[in-house]
Amino acid sequence: MRSMTLRDVAARAGVHPATASRALNAQTRALVNDETAARVSRAAAELGYRPNPIARSLKTSRSGSIGTVIPDLNNPLFPPIVRGIEDVLSQAGYSALIVNTDNDADREAAQVASLRTRQVEGLIFATARLRHPLLEQLVREGVAMVLVNRKVESAAIPNVGCDDASGMAAAMRHLVELGHRRIAHLAGPRSTSTGVIRLRAYRQAIADTGATADDALIELCDYWTEEEGAAAVRRLLDAGVRFTAILAGNDLLALGAYDALGERGLVCPDDVSVVGFNDIRFMDKLRPPLTSVRIPHYEIGAEAARVLLERLANATIPAKSVLLPPSLVVRQSTRPPRRRRSRSPRTSPALPGLAGRA
Repeated sequence: MRSMTLRDVAARAGVHPATASRALNAQTRALVNDETAARVSRAAAELGYRPNPIARSLKTSRSGSIGTVIPDLNNPLFPPIVRGIEDVLSQAGYSALIVNTDNDADREAAQVASLRTRQVEGLIFATARLRHPLLEQLVREGVAMVLVNRKVESAAIPNVGCDDASGMAAAMRHLVELGHRRIAHLAGPRSTSTGVIRLRAYRQAIADTGATADDALIELCDYWTEEEGAAAVRRLLDAGVRFTAILAGNDLLALGAYDALGERGLVCPDDVSVVGFNDIRFMDKLRPPLTSVRIPHYEIGAEAARVLLERLANATIPAKSVLLPPSLVVRQSTRPPRRRRSRSPRTSPALPGLAGRA
């Protein structure tokens, strides 16, 4: 059976093919009066006509698609961000092409090259590292881009994220107000802006609240994963570092802290309070439910899409940084620390790291 063409639709509706094309394109429909647009739409439905996006992009040099580059689709942080991106783009007549990089630079380069062969009109990156040669190359080539939940050292790329510093400050104030002073931090990768900013904010909050400043309380993690969080807490416990609370750089690191504490027979929050960051889905279903800094995932994605659409409309506007406010969600993983108990030398090693000063 022969596929219906735009000329067939135009003939059925009694209009010129150019008019039919404008009527069926969301971005040009306003150029056609309502009665004609409705007649063309009915004709297309009756004939079972489906526009050919490839043919349209060859004719107009516009694909109507945006590439969205995600580091790890298994990370629950990203689906609501992607949903926000998709909702805003679809309202503007664009579709999102989503690729996953698995945090691998070579895979990322290949995926971006694939998106560009599909003539995407812009890119939204959630994978950016502080130093990112691929992004620098794309900037030189004039590719429209926005970073989501990330920043790079270059100021030439707009970004949308959360005010991580205020989120970390709120979490620290909460723990200090409960009576904690020795608060360990599981810091994210130093190659990412979120890891660097949250560690810097932790140090600043230590100074602002009067909590104990001790570099031994900081464990650096190479990845934002549950496994890395567990390994970091094991290192703290094995080294005999004293702490009564853990402030994790994200929720997955906090989940790892739960794992490691459980392995050693320690109970959260009776023995150690734990706070996460991001408040991804199901953190309220943990045992105990996790206190976490909530970031506006959907809104971050939606705003990133708006910023990119602005740049597509006017490439000369200056790059801007948009920070949306977080909020602290207090649940049952935090409580005042136990009073320091006297232990005999024989039993004191049984709970390493937990006899911290209040």
